[in-house]
Amino acid sequence: MKNPLDSVGTTVTLGVVFSVIVMLLPSTPGGDFSHLSLGRWLHIVTGIFWIGLLYYFNVAQIPALAAANADKGGPGGAGIVKYVAPRALLWFRWTAVATFLTGVWLLGGRFLDAFLFREGSVVLGIGVWLGTIMLFNVWAIIWPNQKKVIGLVAATDEEKAKARRTATLTSRVNFLLSFPMLLCMSGSAHGLPF
Repeated sequence: MKNPLDSVGTTVTLGVVFSVIVMLLPSTPGGDFSHLSLGRWLHIVTGIFWIGLLYYFNVAQIPALAAANADKGGPGGAGIVKYVAPRALLWFRWTAVATFLTGVWLLGGRFLDAFLFREGSVVLGIGVWLGTIMLFNVWAIIWPNQKKVIGLVAATDEEKAKARRTATLTSRVNFLLSFPMLLCMSGSAHGLPF
């Protein structure tokens, strides 16, 4: 019998099922889930995936690739570029979309108010705008350039170097923006009680 933990998909599914079971447990003083909607929970989970990968890229992978490429006697970064980066970028870009869409779902009709800074939603609006800019950067700048770097789009060595630099700097912009974005999102609590 195969271990279910050998599959990422099965592990995620089991994590979701276990979460639902925990949410259905009888309430205890100070320990109920009445304030937590499915949309909010999905927004938090997908946001952790997205921002976790953003932090991984900026804190671990980019510096590791720089060190691997500088080590003339070492194995280089080909293994990371060929095997790790494509999978990480797949999860990165689609969890960015999922985070944005679950945020829109969570806010419902209030999304436009936040987006336009209406009705006292300035803090939330700043968070929404930062998240939107970050989503745009993922799909319009980082991903098109990373496709050249990882070889999904033909490019010369010079074009790859330029694409690598553009993707890295844009990823750093998102890394920088993530701190105030998270502050605004958690500070506003999405206008909902915790």
